Parts: sequence; structure tokens; C-alpha cells
Amino acid sequence: MLRLVTVLLTLIIASTGLASTIKAKELIESKVENLLSKMTLEEKIGQLVQYSGTELTGPQGQSINAASLVKKGKIGSFLNITGVENTEAIQKIAVEQSRLKIPLLFGLDVIHGYKTIFPVPLATASSWDPQMLEKIEQISADEATASGVTWAFSPMVNVARDPRWGRVVEGYGEDTYLTTQMALAVVRGLQGDSLANKNTILACIKHYVAYALVQAGREYWTVTVSERDLWTIYMPAYKAAVDAGVGSIMPAFTSVNAVPMTANKKLVHDILKEEWGFNGIAVSDWNAVLELIPHGVAKDAYQCAELAMDAGVDIDMVSGAYDYQLPKLIKDNKITMKQLDDAVTRVLRKKFELGLFKNPYLYNDLSREKETILSNSNLKESRKAAQRSMVLLKNNNNLLPLSKRIKRIAVIGPLADDKNNPLGPWSAKGVHNSAISVLQGIKDSVSAGTQVLYAKGCNINDHNKKMFEAAVNTAYKSDIVIAVVGESADMSGEAASRADIDLPGVQKDLLKALYNTGVPVVAVLMNGRPLTINWTKNYIPAILETWFLGSEAGNAIADVIFGDYNPSGKLPITFPYCVGQIPIYYNYKQSGRPETLANAPLKYESKYIDIPNTPLFPFGYGLSYTTFDYSNITLTKDKIKPNENLTVKIEVTNTGKVKGIETVQLYIHDRVASVTHPVKVLKGFKKIFLKPGNSKIVTFKIKPSDLELYNQEMKKVVEPGIFDVYIGTNSVDVKSASFEVVE
Repeated sequence: MLRLVTVLLTLIIASTGLASTIKAKELIESKVENLLSKMTLEEKIGQLVQYSGTELTGPQGQSINAASLVKKGKIGSFLNITGVENTEAIQKIAVEQSRLKIPLLFGLDVIHGYKTIFPVPLATASSWDPQMLEKIEQISADEATASGVTWAFSPMVNVARDPRWGRVVEGYGEDTYLTTQMALAVVRGLQGDSLANKNTILACIKHYVAYALVQAGREYWTVTVSERDLWTIYMPAYKAAVDAGVGSIMPAFTSVNAVPMTANKKLVHDILKEEWGFNGIAVSDWNAVLELIPHGVAKDAYQCAELAMDAGVDIDMVSGAYDYQLPKLIKDNKITMKQLDDAVTRVLRKKFELGLFKNPYLYNDLSREKETILSNSNLKESRKAAQRSMVLLKNNNNLLPLSKRIKRIAVIGPLADDKNNPLGPWSAKGVHNSAISVLQGIKDSVSAGTQVLYAKGCNINDHNKKMFEAAVNTAYKSDIVIAVVGESADMSGEAASRADIDLPGVQKDLLKALYNTGVPVVAVLMNGRPLTINWTKNYIPAILETWFLGSEAGNAIADVIFGDYNPSGKLPITFPYCVGQIPIYYNYKQSGRPETLANAPLKYESKYIDIPNTPLFPFGYGLSYTTFDYSNITLTKDKIKPNENLTVKIEVTNTGKVKGIETVQLYIHDRVASVTHPVKVLKGFKKIFLKPGNSKIVTFKIKPSDLELYNQEMKKVVEPGIFDVYIGTNSVDVKSASFEVVE
């Protein structure tokens, strides 16, 4: 009886909450409709116009009189205006001097922190820890909103398999499932339970869709993708974010199958808005509306605005095409009032949801700005996130961790004493030269009796070796060398494609010179993409991938080097053996002539004649200072129906001498299907903590959705047949079992 009463009370509370939510949404829709009815054509178009506040520029970089335009209701949002005093001043004009008093949105690329800078997305993906990511995104939202920002252009959810493309650093790697889980964590962290809270911010998934498939890894270039790959690999993360209530979406700069995304009515209007029911804002990328001219699909600004508006792009970012052309397009009946009203409704809806009509100064609180930004607790979380985002790639003879009482340490390399590049690309309002350098982190960690020596060795992209001699002499005086090498922050990110993705300049030669001293070398990599570091892997005994770790980079790296934190990161993206393998990824489809592993391999197989098929480091790979042993997989059933669940278990034991965190990874393979299926596909992962000698049984539930594929008719189905289950420490080192799906 008590249980029944409890269930009834739960249902009543849930239904009451649902009814309250529905009522709140209906109220907002009513307010939007009422406001829309009062707006002039000029005021409606104004809501769809966004200009940059960095130099207060309009189309083609022209200066604008922002105050005058805002007063007339001709601007609905700004980019790059931050700080309580700045945002409040212009918001005051909008809500006190304009006719309808419609508040402004303030957008910024808050990609991995606002002023407290966290690891770049590719690094946080290496944590395989959505809960951690959600927490640091909450902090990012808290800091940004404390500075008057209401809209973050994040997360970037493009599945990326070509490390030549600079923007791999902004995403979560090569896998659909991992990318989806991390993207959802970002949306939850930024938007919270309610956009009306003063410390939550409007999120924006980008760049819709398949941007990472740019030909040859070259930024902004064209994208060609099959319908099957589009829906299997690239669309799921966007669909999941839409279902989770993300507030906005940004179409990519690129064309997809010959149609620029800014003019892609099928993908933006038909699928995103109509089929998926997305009710948020679609905002163009920077100047992308006018770029339909060089794309070759529009002859002038008039046609650009027509195509973008018809495709369902609601806000024109900085190009001015909507500002100048929409009045003519409405007059000429090229764009209907219904289309215009739909776009304006979406913008007003989000402004109401953010609570801006109720309190336009909700995000303007000087005391909160001072207390929140760069607080000690925020920096502490940045350090924790950085610790979890590193990947130990190699550790011969347990060279790491080092003793803090070692006599002499040489810290060498172009990034060793760098306080700016660790912030990474797109570091929002991060303060220049504010990161903790690796050199400083090491100095602060060692004992008083340890001597820390430093030599730069070379600049990041040097082509001379004039500093080598000093670096080598420094190494000879030391017991261990920490070589901090890699890319500068501006070598990755937007417009930073690289054809050669080895260490830039003469850094590899520097490593060779240090190696030849005979002093043990630890390579600390700082980079925004996988690198083709074959020589480094073959000869340097210990390699730590740190990516760009943010404000607390040096402290976190020192924590790992000296064993205060046991590295637990796993690669979210494959490291290629060489550029010629690209694209290379773990979940490839097999050919009719796969490479054999026999002693006498055949020539006529799918392989290279000069390099191996296998990568330098595989997806999911990452070492620890301890070791983990996996037992055999056990299944609750060996046969299931297409609509049934299946439970799989495996025991994992810490067989080393120190405590550690392991990421247990679950992969599925459909052995025989109506279409070719990847050799394995990630379908789940769990992080476990184990003390030495301890074991834990890890359980996964395999659902029908984990077994689905698009058949030849592009219908999503679960087909009968045998499925292989793989569980392990990475995508290669796995235990296997199988079960059958029967009619």
C-alpha cells in the first residue's frame, strides 16, 4: 500500500511539473505572438541582423552607428561585446530607447572557457568523461554570463577523421557515439535546467553538417558524403542535441553534395526544423550568407539573402545581406511574411526563455562578475580537467612518474616556458600569457634540493638549429630531459589546415639531438591534432600527449609527470602512421580483399606496398602507471529477439602497484548484414576506479538501438544474424564474445 501511495505521489508531482512546463511554454508563445503583431517590417528584420562589436562593424567591415541602429530596432544581437559595463550600456539603449524595448542577445565563441580556460575540446574528449565536461561547461557559462554574454557558439559536434583539418581541435574526435555523449554534456552544462537562470547560456551546435569532411582536410572546401554515411556517422550528434533542447544551430560554411549549407533548404528547413521539430535559432556563420556568391549559387546580395532565408537561416551573422535585402525581397514576394515571422518568432522565443524581457539586466551584475571570473575554485577545476585530459602514449621501463627528489632536470623545448600557447585556439577572453608554463609547473613541484635547468632549443617553426648547442649542453648536465614540443595554438583551429602534420620546424631534430646525449628523454606534446610522430614513438622512451590544457596546463602536466595524478586519458581520434593513410579511423568497413595476417601475405589485398595499414596509435588508446587485466565476457543470453535487450559483463582487475582509472570500452560488430558494416562500432564506455589488486565487474546493457543499421532501402532496422561483442582497454586490445539475433 505504501509503495502504491509513493508511486501515485510521484506521478502527481511529475504530471504537475509537466503541466507547469507546458503552461510556461504556452505563455511564452502567447507573448511572442503578441509582440510580433506590434512590430513593423523594419523591426522584424532587425531581429535577424547580427553585427560584431569588436570594431562595431557592418557589411564589408564598414563602421556602423550601433547606438542609432539599436534605437531604431534594426539590430537584434551582437558578437564580441563582453563585460558588464559594455553589455549593459548597449542593452540600456535597446530596452529604454527603442520603440518596443526588445532586449539584445550577446554572443561569443565560448569554446573551452571564458576567462578561466579549460582544455580544448579534443583534450576533454580524451577524458571520456561527460560528467567532468558538463561541470566545466557550467563554469564557462557562469563566467560568460557574469560578463554579460547570453549566447555561446558551442559545441562543435563534427565527427572528424582528417587531422590535417585544423578544426579537429574544436570537436570530440572521430567517433559518432563519443562525440554525441560529449556534445550532450556541453549542452547540459551551458543551458542547465532553465535558460532563465542567470548563470545559464544559450548553446549552439555547429557546424551543421559534415564540415569535417572538407576535401583533403582543407578549410572551407567542398564536402561530398553519401546518404548512408551522412545519416549513420554525421547526423546523430545533431539529432541528439536537438532532442535535448539545444537553443541554436549554425550551418557550416561548406557546401554538402554541391549545395552550400547556408542555402541548403532540405537539410536546414525540411529536416532540422520540420522533420526534427527544432524550435530554436538557425544562425549563419561569419559572413556566410554573402559567401554564397563565391560558392557560385548566387549572383548578388539580393539572391544570397533570398536563398539563405528560404533555406531557414534565421539570423545573418555580420554580412548585412538581411539588413539591406530583406525589405526588397518581401516587397517582391520572393520571401513571404510567414517565413519572416517564423524566423523572428524563433529569436524572440529564446529571448523570452533567457528571461531578458522580464529582466534585461539579468546578466549585468558587476559584483558577480568580479567574484565569479577566474576564481580559485574555477582554476582548481581547470587543473582537474587538464589532469584527466592527458594521454600517456608511451612509457618504456616505467620511466614515468619521476621522483620529485631527482637531482637535476632539464626542461627544454620551444613550448617549455610558454604561457600563451597552452591556452589553445579560441580561448575566448583568456588573458594573454596567463597560463602556467610547464617549466613553472615543474619548478613548483620538485623538492628544494632539485635543480631545474632550462633551454629553449628552438622556436616552434624554426628552420635553423642555432639554439641546439645550448640545449644539448643543458641536457648533459641533467639526469632527465623533459622536452616540450608541438604546435603553436594558431596552427590548429579555423583556417589552420596542415599538409605535413609532423612536429613543425626542426623540433624532431632537436629531439634527436637530445636523444643522442644518452640522457633519458620524456616528450611532452602540445598540439591540436594527431601528429605523425613515427621517429618520436620509435626512439623517445616516454611520450605524454597533453594537447592544449588551458590556464592550469603546467601544474597539471607536472602532476602527471611526478605521479600526483595517474594519467587516465584515451585517444578520441586515431594517430596516423603517415599522411598517406588519411582518412584513417578505427571503425572502417572491410573490403572483399582484406589484408591477411598470414606469414605469406598476398599482393592483391587492400593495403599499401610501402607503409602498414595500422595506425601509429589507435582510437581509444592510452596507458596508465598501473595495469588492468580483463577477464572473459559473459552474456545473459546467447540468442535474443530484435526488440530485446542483452546484458554483458566483464571483470576488470588492477594488476599494478598504484590506484588508477580505467575507461572500459564496448564495441559491436554485425557479422553478416544486408550492407557492409564497420569492423566494430563504439556503443558504450564506463570509467572505473580501482586500487591495486582490486577488481570490478563492469556491466553494459545492449539495446536494440545499438544493433540498428540503415538497410539498402535506408530504413533503420535490426537484422537477424550473429553479432560480435568486444570489450577492452582500447579499440584493438579487446576480449570478444558473440550472440545471435533471431526472428
